[in-house]
Amino acid sequence: GVSHVLTLALQELSLLCKRDVNGVGMLYDLLRSHWLQALLKIYECLQHYLGKRPAPVTLQARALSREVVELLREAPPSGEIKELRRLLRSPHFKAALLSAHDTVAQKDFEPTLPPLPDNIPENEEAMRIVCLVKNNQPLGATIKRHEITGDITVARVIHGGLADRSGLLYAGDKLVEVNGVPVEGLEPEQVINIL
Repeated sequence: GVSHVLTLALQELSLLCKRDVNGVGMLYDLLRSHWLQALLKIYECLQHYLGKRPAPVTLQARALSREVVELLREAPPSGEIKELRRLLRSPHFKAALLSAHDTVAQKDFEPTLPPLPDNIPENEEAMRIVCLVKNNQPLGATIKRHEITGDITVARVIHGGLADRSGLLYAGDKLVEVNGVPVEGLEPEQVINIL
């Protein structure tokens, strides 16, 4: 995938760095950056998801079922056709299965990101919006208050935890907002309760 191509490119660039070719060092550092690695990991996950995501053939399975029952009525009678018509007309099949299919097929279950906050300082170099779905598992990261700035930052990312597996959070990252709540002025314990 993309990570393999990036690894090969980094190997080639490391050879050029040793020869001190103009700009290669900067490119090498850019390709090794954590944010680019995280972006590529997200891209690969999305590509994997899009490739495997089953899509409904129709959004109207109930209507299609009624149409099939009508077509079967005109077919030459046989035991199999009678059985199929009986199954397609049964209330459990129509009400439960087909209705549930249509409901799910017509919904969009993609994650939605919140809008960017309006009060982002202009002197801010870069900001990432990270969306992690925890369910009942812990985040796998600790937070602390920065001694000098007072910002809430990620103190440690625990190996194998959700934050580590996502590749989106790193030690030293500043938290600006959690679940739509600004964290400026909050104590780490208050932020933990929001997480």
